[in-house]
Amino acid sequence: MDRWEWFVQARFGLFVHYGLYSLLERSEWVLNREQIPIDEYRKLANRFTAEKFDADAICDLAVRAGMKYIVFTTMHHDGFCLYDTELTDFNSARTAAGRDLIAEVVGAARTRNLKIGLYHSLNHWTASPDAVAALESRDAYEAFIQSVHDRIRELVTRFNPIDTLWYDGWWPFNAEGWQSEKMNAMVREIQPHILFNGRNCLPGDFATPEQHLTPPNPWRPWEACMTLNNSWGFHRGDRNWKSSKQVIHMLSQLAAGKGNLLLNVGPRGDGSIPDESVRILEEVGGWMEKNGESLFGTDLFTYGLQDRGDHRNDWNSFGLLTARGNSLFWLVEKWVGNTLTLAGLECAVRNVTLLGDDAPVEFSQSNGKVTLTGLPQEPPDPVCPVLRLDCDGPPSVYLCGGMRTPNAPHPHYDPVASDIAH
Repeated sequence: MDRWEWFVQARFGLFVHYGLYSLLERSEWVLNREQIPIDEYRKLANRFTAEKFDADAICDLAVRAGMKYIVFTTMHHDGFCLYDTELTDFNSARTAAGRDLIAEVVGAARTRNLKIGLYHSLNHWTASPDAVAALESRDAYEAFIQSVHDRIRELVTRFNPIDTLWYDGWWPFNAEGWQSEKMNAMVREIQPHILFNGRNCLPGDFATPEQHLTPPNPWRPWEACMTLNNSWGFHRGDRNWKSSKQVIHMLSQLAAGKGNLLLNVGPRGDGSIPDESVRILEEVGGWMEKNGESLFGTDLFTYGLQDRGDHRNDWNSFGLLTARGNSLFWLVEKWVGNTLTLAGLECAVRNVTLLGDDAPVEFSQSNGKVTLTGLPQEPPDPVCPVLRLDCDGPPSVYLCGGMRTPNAPHPHYDPVASDIAH
């Protein structure tokens, strides 16, 4: 198997942000945002018992949600490691928890056939040597960069094999400053199969747009990392939860762009997953059991043929479209009753099926317009019904239902899609 193949087909993964900051319940940048004295912050390690942290339960939740991989924070920007490391005592194995939480997560993921990625911040705010001093002294710079490379080497040696290495925290240096080519070559020598993201200032093996769903142009393997509310680490005041319907909408957009959704949860300070996160992910998983074929193994699909440069997938007024082989999947988010019409098809429809129901759907087609009849008056799925249209070839749909003026320009996404550190 090509080392990218699993990633390109994965479609859905779980991101987990957990650390000392979770105890303060004000998200993962609390040390920086509130200018907490470092000595005071480091004392939190004596309270970090992680008594309700359950790697098996977290991975079971990922499986129930229909996810195929998990990415877990090993060390965020605060410098606290969630694994047993010889390089600092500021870690979960040598403080109150007395546990190597990353070893537990990696083991739990492997037993469930989940691919495993490890997030690691290059930068930090609490250890020595640090990046601030490195900006002011060549000797301090050399010591800092050596410490970063030592951390990465130890991580990928201790946890071998893993599937992705998820760099973050790349300021204040560029790829030359981080010595990123040397860093990647070192990791690749230890784990030749591994995939990198691009957050050590090199392009990496896949793109990671943050909090937006813009596909890379030209296409390459990619995942959008998104929060389930508005916070990465646990924030007691953030109740702005996305609904299961919103999550499925994101998944369908990404499936049409042949990308993955890496959806984040932030455990509480004790390690337990917030009830709302569990509820939403289980609702998505229930939907996936019946409708998952509309998302997994999909082809790159946009309105209009690919050489037109057209990347819209929001034109029809009922929902989004995905495609796989000769099948077009219509995720009908706005169900209006027993008749639905989709215009602009550049292929002949052979049959139509409502997923979860073996009975065929009646339809007629004329001049690229397909009209489905005899459907239930009320939505047959409470979250998002899906119709599969099996065609005589790979499906293609014109923007504006085929009524585009021949010489009219074709709208397209701007290719600029930044990866943003969090």
